[in-house]
Amino acid sequence: MPVAEAWAAWTAAARAAGCPSRLPVETVPVAEAVGRVTAAPVWASRSSPAFDSAAMDGIAVTATDTLGASESTPLLLPAGSFEVVDTGDPMPAGRDAVVMREDVHHVRDRDGRTTAAEVRAAVAPYHHVRSIGEDVSATELLLPEGHRLRPVDAAAVAASGGTHVVVRRRPVVAVIPTGDEIRPVGEPLAPGEIPDTNSLMLAAQAREAGCAALVHPVVRDEPALLSAAVREAAGSSDLVIVIAGSSAGRDDYTARVVAEVGELCVHGVAVRPGHPVVLGVVDATPVIGAPGYAVSAALTFEIFAAPLLAALQGAAPTRRPVARARLARKLASTVGSDDWVRVRLGRVGGALVATPLPRGAGVLTSLVRADGLLVVPTGVEGHHPGDEVDVELLRGLDAIERTIVAIGSHDMVLDLAASQLRAVDPMLTLASSNVGSLGGLVALRDGLCHVAGSHLLDPETGSYTTPYVERVLAGEDVAVIRLVHRTQGLLVAPGNPLGLSGVADLVGSGVRYVNRQRGAGTRVLLDTLLAAAGLDPADVSGYGREEHTHLAVAAAVASGRADTGLGIQAAARAFGLDFVPVADEPYDLVARAADVEGVLAPLVALLGEPAFRTAIGALGGYSTSETGLRVR
Repeated sequence: MPVAEAWAAWTAAARAAGCPSRLPVETVPVAEAVGRVTAAPVWASRSSPAFDSAAMDGIAVTATDTLGASESTPLLLPAGSFEVVDTGDPMPAGRDAVVMREDVHHVRDRDGRTTAAEVRAAVAPYHHVRSIGEDVSATELLLPEGHRLRPVDAAAVAASGGTHVVVRRRPVVAVIPTGDEIRPVGEPLAPGEIPDTNSLMLAAQAREAGCAALVHPVVRDEPALLSAAVREAAGSSDLVIVIAGSSAGRDDYTARVVAEVGELCVHGVAVRPGHPVVLGVVDATPVIGAPGYAVSAALTFEIFAAPLLAALQGAAPTRRPVARARLARKLASTVGSDDWVRVRLGRVGGALVATPLPRGAGVLTSLVRADGLLVVPTGVEGHHPGDEVDVELLRGLDAIERTIVAIGSHDMVLDLAASQLRAVDPMLTLASSNVGSLGGLVALRDGLCHVAGSHLLDPETGSYTTPYVERVLAGEDVAVIRLVHRTQGLLVAPGNPLGLSGVADLVGSGVRYVNRQRGAGTRVLLDTLLAAAGLDPADVSGYGREEHTHLAVAAAVASGRADTGLGIQAAARAFGLDFVPVADEPYDLVARAADVEGVLAPLVALLGEPAFRTAIGALGGYSTSETGLRVR
């Protein structure tokens, strides 16, 4: 069901079941009101300021007495024709202006008593004077109903005489984690068990929305237990969120339970990730069955829970700012669903560039790293590189302006560089996207990144990177900077149980191989090594199975889904795998020469830091002997 239809069906059922459209009101001290939503207008009970007051330290005078005063023609005012005042003091009777202290020289007698004031600047009536009611006047509307109070609002209420504010009660959100395999965060985990991170995340989202969150103990996958938990939560909360069990697996009971103890309104929404959403009502309380995948759960909260909770408080839904950006690479989308894509943002050549992040519903780090959300609406099959799209901003544009956009081959040294750059300058971000070496060079050519990571081997010349730069970026002033030398090899299970010694062992042996994507330098290296040995890639079992990073290849081998894959030694070490060296290669950074001393200057400087080179060496399988060397 489309999101709009699902929302309409759910809210209509909630109203019919007696769910309140607004929560009851309560009166709270102004000091405790920040984050709450006003349930009635707030009127000023007194003016602020409540009297004419001095806006500067100096002397209160009658403005006409200062006519003609200047630095070159100072005026002498006798004692009794002025009063010394400090900022905030009431204006003395008969005085209508203030000469600030810097423009006054006090004349004193031998006993130190002021006998006159030498004024070096003329002032007009009410100069440096705050008039009564300048900020707000008594009976004036200070805040409307439905306003979420900020710290400045609380201060303004207090300044205008308010001590308490009438607000909506905080919504109470009950979060119910489910699953036989789910364990509370911090408990030891046995194989197959998962920490309950979704409860932590959803409860924090609820608190961020101005609500109180109640996290229930984990409920096992038993319908009777889940029914009891939902009924109990519905009786003491304004929204119940059941985590997991919303799909169609054998232990997915959320939809069935909601239908049995209440009303099931929607099961399945045309949005990805998060389509197996359950929406219902139990005992006049709205219920959401959130998918168990973390990204799906987070976006389900944004799409359905956040606007409902805002409505209960009588507040406007939160709207993020939207920016126009160019897409860094091709983006396919499933027709029939709104596709929520997480993107990283940076400014390249004066335009914002959006680079899609991994889209799996369980890839929580894609939300951690995201600068924005791109919604591809149902009916749109996707976008091409360079297309302009609207992106909802998750980070401020000021932070995005300091982002170095890297697209190309994956290497763990780039992640290390990103961490160390941020440690030096918290406003500086290195955002890398893995599309393969050739894809990075094409993105650089098209103005979609600042730097491309490349380790493409040219089979004809035996050279790396430069021949491809001359083909893809012909005629452009391009710099090639050596990042590292690294060892590529076969990632194998501990002990190398199959006894693999090189790429020749991949052919005709039944070894399950996992490959890198087309255009990746590692794949080019494999093809070159196979060709040199007179072997056909078609004879490699698994040649067509692709992963986009060295770590993904290592994960496939570590999980037993593949026997081996070509990758870097640091990836093998990260997953506790053994490593069979195959080739040493340079890994380079390619950028426009003008950017090397501009946007890339912090990265180039980092390459020369001894501490950074030491950290690279600790990863394993790297040489930093040429790190920072400009090879073109």
